[in-house]
Amino acid sequence: FTPNMGGDVDYLVVAGGGGSGGYGGGGGAGGFRTGTGLAVTAQAYTVTVGAGGAGANYNSTSPASNGGNSVFSSITSLGGGGGSARNHAGANGGSGGGGNGGYHSSPGSGTAGQGNNGGGAGGTYFGGGGGGASAVGGTGSSGGAGAGGAGTASSYSGSSVTYAGGGGGATDTANAGGAGGAGGGGKGFGNDGNAVAGSANTGGGGGAGGSSITGNTAGGSGIVIIRY
Repeated sequence: FTPNMGGDVDYLVVAGGGGSGGYGGGGGAGGFRTGTGLAVTAQAYTVTVGAGGAGANYNSTSPASNGGNSVFSSITSLGGGGGSARNHAGANGGSGGGGNGGYHSSPGSGTAGQGNNGGGAGGTYFGGGGGGASAVGGTGSSGGAGAGGAGTASSYSGSSVTYAGGGGGATDTANAGGAGGAGGGGKGFGNDGNAVAGSANTGGGGGAGGSSITGNTAGGSGIVIIRY
């Protein structure tokens, strides 16, 4: 981004959403930062749009990946935390990844001013939802997996769009998967269908998958909008 003179700009910087964990927690939404009156000068500014994090299967020895950071000038939004899988707790990030019901119930923490914590698990195979920009991820229970936390709307694109929703947690085939949070969060695996990835250019977290067979999903890429 290269302005030809100094002045103030408005910005929306949303990081990539976290990937999901198998039979576990939904991915946390990418960090959401917006503001007005950011001073710029006549120079080139590198803009980085964070990619969505990869998912991790149930038996993976590696955790689900955090989303990539998005950066403009002095503004950095942190990638969403990966959701918990069998061998790993939910990761911290812009918003935290959801907890896993089987082994690691701990959800990840969000970052103040960017997002919220992931939701905890509610027993074996009832994963928590990833945190969103506006709300904590839902807690899993015997009735189903936790929903992803809701995102936040912005009109900087010219119309109102909601960004940075958390991914839903996963459960077994007898119960409903967690709904994706408004703002691109993917739905989690359950008796109502397979997991859904976070939506591109929203920073939404990936919905948690059931296993290596049903798959685990990636978070959605982020977005940077500069208005002047």
